[in-house]
Amino acid sequence: MALNQTQETVVEVSRSAARSRIVLVCEHASFYIPETLDGLGASSAARHSHAAWDLGAMAVAELMSRDLDACLVASNVSRLVYDCNRPPEAPDAIPVRSEVFEIPGNVGLTDEEKQARISRYYTPFRQALAVEIARRTDPVLVTIHSFVPVYNGKRRDVEIGILHDRDSVLADAMLRAADQSYVVRRNAPYGPQDGVTHTLKEHAIKHGYLNVMIEVRNDLIADEAGQTAIAKSLTAWVRQALETLGVDACLA
Repeated sequence: MALNQTQETVVEVSRSAARSRIVLVCEHASFYIPETLDGLGASSAARHSHAAWDLGAMAVAELMSRDLDACLVASNVSRLVYDCNRPPEAPDAIPVRSEVFEIPGNVGLTDEEKQARISRYYTPFRQALAVEIARRTDPVLVTIHSFVPVYNGKRRDVEIGILHDRDSVLADAMLRAADQSYVVRRNAPYGPQDGVTHTLKEHAIKHGYLNVMIEVRNDLIADEAGQTAIAKSLTAWVRQALETLGVDACLA
């Protein structure tokens, strides 16, 4: 996926025919804002910051997709346009302010304008992910994100977060599988109270499917070497976690 793409391909599905029951998701893969939205009136700094996308997350997800032979579903538009990890009714689905940045193009939208965003950017993503989930027997949902090392002036010592909502089965197994190479914590630096588990709830939890959300501190995946190292570790943890749960990652 080209981060500076000019066409509006709102969702990208890779390895749809993969043999694994795992479905990887990267909701914040791109900082692309369609030309018709005129950059949302936001500054260049805002449009390329963590407020717009998760640096390194897509690269890690692509490596994991290859190594796990797993399908990957990714949003190809900035979360400033629409945050695909939020339901339409969430105030921050189309944020008027994100972190320290004002987003003028999201201010004062009418209900019709909001619905147009939902229909154009969220609905195709949601439908594409639902299709890939439905293609698999007992699918396993794994979402990949990244976070900034410093937030509101405070350094975050956690390096990898293993997040879950009310279903912690896969997260528990991954926390047991995680080695001591990284500082790994449960529901950090975010948790379900922050509204970040929408994809898990919508596509896995309500259907009884195994699920987990992974957050990686983005200074660890800012280059190819870091992305490769993190992807290798996460792939191993996912495999080991599923093995301990008696789940065969490969479809019959």
